[in-house]
Amino acid sequence: MNALLPRDQHNEQLEANVHPPTWVNPAPETPYHLVVIGAGTAGLVTAAGAAGLGARVALIERDLMGGDCLNVGCVPSKGVISSARIAATVKRASKYGVNVPDGAKADFAGVMQRMRRLRAGISRNDAADRFRDLGVDVYFGQASFVDSETIDVAGTKLQYKRAVIATGARAAAPPIDGLDQIDYLTNESVFSLTELPRRLGVIGAGPIGCEMAQSFAQLGSEVLLVESEHGILTKEDRDAAEIVQQAILRDGVKLLCCGRQLKLRQDETIRLTVDSHDQHYDEPIDQLLVAVGRAPNVEHLNLDAVGVDFDSKGVRVNDRLQTTHPKIYAAGDVCSKYQFTHAADFMARIVIQNALFAVGPFGKKKASDLIIPWATYTSPEIAHVGLYGHEAERAGMEIDTYVQHFRDVDRAILEGEEEGFVKVHTKKGTGRIVGATIVAKNAGDMISEITLAMVNAVGLGKIASVIHPYPTQAEAIRKLGDQYNRTRLTPTSKTVLGLLRRWNVGQ
Repeated sequence: MNALLPRDQHNEQLEANVHPPTWVNPAPETPYHLVVIGAGTAGLVTAAGAAGLGARVALIERDLMGGDCLNVGCVPSKGVISSARIAATVKRASKYGVNVPDGAKADFAGVMQRMRRLRAGISRNDAADRFRDLGVDVYFGQASFVDSETIDVAGTKLQYKRAVIATGARAAAPPIDGLDQIDYLTNESVFSLTELPRRLGVIGAGPIGCEMAQSFAQLGSEVLLVESEHGILTKEDRDAAEIVQQAILRDGVKLLCCGRQLKLRQDETIRLTVDSHDQHYDEPIDQLLVAVGRAPNVEHLNLDAVGVDFDSKGVRVNDRLQTTHPKIYAAGDVCSKYQFTHAADFMARIVIQNALFAVGPFGKKKASDLIIPWATYTSPEIAHVGLYGHEAERAGMEIDTYVQHFRDVDRAILEGEEEGFVKVHTKKGTGRIVGATIVAKNAGDMISEITLAMVNAVGLGKIASVIHPYPTQAEAIRKLGDQYNRTRLTPTSKTVLGLLRRWNVGQ
């Protein structure tokens, strides 16, 4: 089991919930309707949902229940990010007419202790005791397929009618010269820190790299962010990514993009050398965070014994999340390009129906029907759903693009958040929304309104009829609806409206 460090009361509480030291595996019922391997989000949702429908369910976890999200992902990262945002707000308080005494700084040890305390409290939702009370048989140990009806866990044989692989993915080390000689951090170890690194190097300017680089800079580290491609968040809308890039630079992050010849070595400190934009850098750092690369957790499952195909990207599934073995399904990061907690949640719901009710018209839910938004929790945030403009063009789809800048939205102006925007792509001439990007303080919350419109096939024009409290930043979305509706005015309708306006003035 991964060590929970530091060994304080909060981590002891976390362990007591998600891998109790005195836990005794139950005696198995034979056979289980469903055996779920992996107690991250996908596994927990599958197990709880199936048990709630009356199925006999076994849930197997080799490490910590809650998976990456609770232990080394969403929960601890957002705990740190929330403190970092407060620290950044204090630093720029004078912009809002609030004077803060000189010398105010973040207490990193306190920030991390707060995160551990909150994580331990949240862990009750994923606790072994709770799932046992829901009717799930919880087993701790390494799972391994024996045959098409049997799974071994810590020497105990479980018989199954259906099985679900929900083992997730983990950080993978990229091929960097010298990395194997460095004691580096990943998302699985960075949240164990108790002292702020004076100089932090971050490799990879994707979501995790950018979130942590900005947060540690806001908390007081000197941060060096290295990216092999140009700019940051290279899969995101370029206009949105540029706004975030300027924000993290203002927070003190030093960005070395288009990095070439990256090498690492250890002497008194870690030395990072890289070429960026025709300049050579040789930088000393105290800690290194590697935030690039993921690998599916498929080792030791003995998937070959049951004919389940997999590769370096994960387990292969069809649109119903069925593996190449008809009785075995998969959900979450182990089989999906959408490596998000909420995606794993909704994939699990598909698996429940397809695995338990695969009769007649039932059991035919498709993963491709999901409309999945996501967000990167930098400051400002970037949230996205559907197609990017370049993806639509590559697919041969003609689109119309509408943009509403927050510099024209009252609440954003009052909050000092004028830099962002909402951008929506619609299928040309129809108003049907095919994709959207928001860059804003609370973009992750705002994107849901557009996602709901897409799920229910509500056109952009209809969004103009949604009444928002005034003032909110979400008003920008309604303004986009107004933009679209103005494009629908024909020359005749404009003439009629003009006549009516003149008539009213004359009355």
